[in-house]
Formats: sequence, structure tokens, C-alpha cells
Amino acid sequence: MTGLFSSRAFDTGCRVEIEQSPDHFHAHVELDGNLPIYPGDSVRIHGEPIMVAFGEKVSFDRIATVRRAGLLRRAWTKATGYLEMAELYEVSFTPGRL
Repeated sequence: MTGLFSSRAFDTGCRVEIEQSPDHFHAHVELDGNLPIYPGDSVRIHGEPIMVAFGEKVSFDRIATVRRAGLLRRAWTKATGYLEMAELYEVSFTPGRL
């Protein structure tokens, strides 16, 4: 259990999939056991940098360190996330002229 300020970290296995092609450009990480990631948590993937040539799709098994956020950081992340999201849907229902 994490405290107000404290966080806890643990290592787990993960699978990294990267594709760089004309149709797709993405990188996905799946943690072993489908561990949930909550607001404020961080994940660091260990190992050498991955380079993918154009037109390739590669997968790697790596070790990841998951750091769980404390209660204060989790609450702060949720609050700022809602405020930043509100900027995306600010709309006006007034006519074009004032």
C-alpha cells in the first residue's frame, strides 16, 4: 500500500512491440500479468535502445520497473488531467458575432 507521499517500485517482465511502416507507426508495451497502470504511475523499460528500420515490425522481451504513485501524486495527476482535458472541448454556442 502506498502512503500519501511514498511510492513503491517493483520489476516485472514486459513485451515491447514496435512497428514503423507506411501504414503504422507505433510502440506498445504489455506488462506480464496485464498489470494495471493508474494515474501518476510510471514505467521504465530497461535494456539497450531499440532501433527499427522503416518497414519493420519487431518485438522484444525486456524487464520493466513500475513505480506506483503515492496518494497525493495520484490525486494531482487526476486533477490536472481533467483540467487539461477541458481545454480540448472548450466550445462556444454563441453566434460568430458579438
